[in-house]
Amino acid sequence: MGRFLAIGLLVLTLCAQTAAQAQEESNLIPLISRQDSARWDAVGRLDISGKGFCTAALIRDNLILTAAHCLFDTDGTRISPDRFVFRAGFRGGRAEALRDIRRTIPHPDYDFSDGTTNPKAVAVDIGLLELARPIRSTRIQPYEETAFPITGDSVRVISYGRGREDAPSLQDVCAVLGRQTGVVVMTCEVAYGSSGSPVFMEVRGQQRIVSVVSAMAQVDGEQVSLGTSLKLPLIRLLTFYSALGPAGPDGVRRLTPGGTQNDTGAKFVSP
Repeated sequence: MGRFLAIGLLVLTLCAQTAAQAQEESNLIPLISRQDSARWDAVGRLDISGKGFCTAALIRDNLILTAAHCLFDTDGTRISPDRFVFRAGFRGGRAEALRDIRRTIPHPDYDFSDGTTNPKAVAVDIGLLELARPIRSTRIQPYEETAFPITGDSVRVISYGRGREDAPSLQDVCAVLGRQTGVVVMTCEVAYGSSGSPVFMEVRGQQRIVSVVSAMAQVDGEQVSLGTSLKLPLIRLLTFYSALGPAGPDGVRRLTPGGTQNDTGAKFVSP
């Protein structure tokens, strides 16, 4: 897989668009009942008014993790926090918890104008959304993160997708094919709406997040999924978030007491 980025990689982002067609799925287990989804209620559908939806997961009681490109409109402008709603454990028209979003924080090195075919963008395609109210529930526990997945590791993905919007689906198990320049290549099946889906690996009996789905791609005619090699980018993102001042009522980031400006400095243009 060391050559995957140089062999005509076709990449598509996966945020569900409201007018697109459904895609057939296979090897996916719908988590319809409460019993089926008991371990996965901290994964939810991230609805984006006027755009569609992505998938996100709770990693702190007030923070969810998704793909950074889910936080932008197609013209590269940041989507206002009031257009997002997180529906934790959403299935059958009901969520275990529903939260508005206070503010959004893409990875400080993510530049939407880099485009989805650029491995530099995929490697940092993660973002945080701060919930308007924390989720504190014995059923909905934040996930921990762990170190880098390596070639041959077995992983699993929980995702929502076009044609299966009403319940999450589990793919158990897919494989890591390789890692290059911060991008993890996996055999996991993904579809529109799967952007931001957490990729899990079992560590000492616990499910821990090791990547976030960014895009689907084709390598030598075979469909694969791409995600960030999560650990280091997430550390940087969380450090960046912790340095931010409190969000204003409009969700805009303020200056920190030290006077550091809380924006990435990135200039966004139409893709």
